[in-house]
Amino acid sequence: MARDDGGAAGAIVVAFVLGAVTGAAFALLLAPATGEEMRRILGEKAREGRERAEDAARQGKEFLKSQRETISSAVDRGREAYRQAKTGGPGRPESAESL
Repeated sequence: MARDDGGAAGAIVVAFVLGAVTGAAFALLLAPATGEEMRRILGEKAREGRERAEDAARQGKEFLKSQRETISSAVDRGREAYRQAKTGGPGRPESAESL
């Protein structure tokens, strides 16, 4: 049976991105620069971070939507298989008692 570790991989990617952003913020705060230049740099990084967060949120929503569709499809197939087994669907005897 195949394993789907998409959730764990996503968590690792998010942790990596958050670590990179945190490291970049500390590097900027500790680097020698004028106040005006530092505010400009921090503003740019904040905008970049917001864009990345929006992109990650969009990807997360798309992932959840695809998983929801997959689960819904699996439930529908399970219901159909149950119905066929209960009513003696294609290729099956009319009832399980006849076995």
